[in-house]
Amino acid sequence: MNIETLREHCLSKPAVAETMPFGDDTLVFKVGGKIFLLISLKEANRFNVKCEPELAIRLREQYDEVRPGFHMNKTHWNTVFIDGILGDKQLLEMIDHSYQLIVKSLPKAIRENLH
Repeated sequence: MNIETLREHCLSKPAVAETMPFGDDTLVFKVGGKIFLLISLKEANRFNVKCEPELAIRLREQYDEVRPGFHMNKTHWNTVFIDGILGDKQLLEMIDHSYQLIVKSLPKAIRENLH
């Protein structure tokens, strides 16, 4: 997977905003004003996604390419390396999981207005 495929996938989801709140080198995807994915434009070989804590541990144990979130809450965030070992399907599932976790955490009124 490359950064354009990742970007297109994130933007295909309802109500996603693409922002750069941390400077010109970090692309951030949000839903309902909350971050679900970050990727460095300088080091586009990895991205950070939110993950349920138990699943995060299982993924880290199963794949060397999944590590505790770099500069993030390591209980809830994973850094995932895009180096060809994990398939696109697995990577997209991790992105989808992160998006769904954030959507689920939004107030009902916001969730109902996501289009």
